Amino acid sequence: MYKQCLEKPLQLIQMTLAALWIYQGLIPKILFQSNAEINIWQAMGVELDMAKICVALSGLVEIMFGCTFLIWQRTGLIHQLNILGLTGLLLLIMITDPLQLTTAFNPMVMNIAMMVLSIVAIQLLKLRNSQL
Repeated sequence: MYKQCLEKPLQLIQMTLAALWIYQGLIPKILFQSNAEINIWQAMGVELDMAKICVALSGLVEIMFGCTFLIWQRTGLIHQLNILGLTGLLLLIMITDPLQLTTAFNPMVMNIAMMVLSIVAIQLLKLRNSQL
């Protein structure tokens, strides 16, 4: 019974993280390439045309990563990778374009919220596994 109570919040977290990663890969990187995303690649020394390709490719990787939350719903590893990746992306923004952190709904807000979801998921997975 207790184990079943943990399933719905875990599924909600998995679906939310999947949707956020898929959205972030599809909308600002593939369908409507964000100037901010292009600028990050250019700040790393990539030419404009190649920067646009890199943005699209990073969007594809984000979509694939989002799908992993739908496929592997019983493992904390994907959440550990999420926390690590989001921390790395946040550090990248701090280095390449720190002014992005001053805007509304900036990467700091999104990344921390997504990291906290993964922290909660890891805690729920440990609780569920201890109830077996």
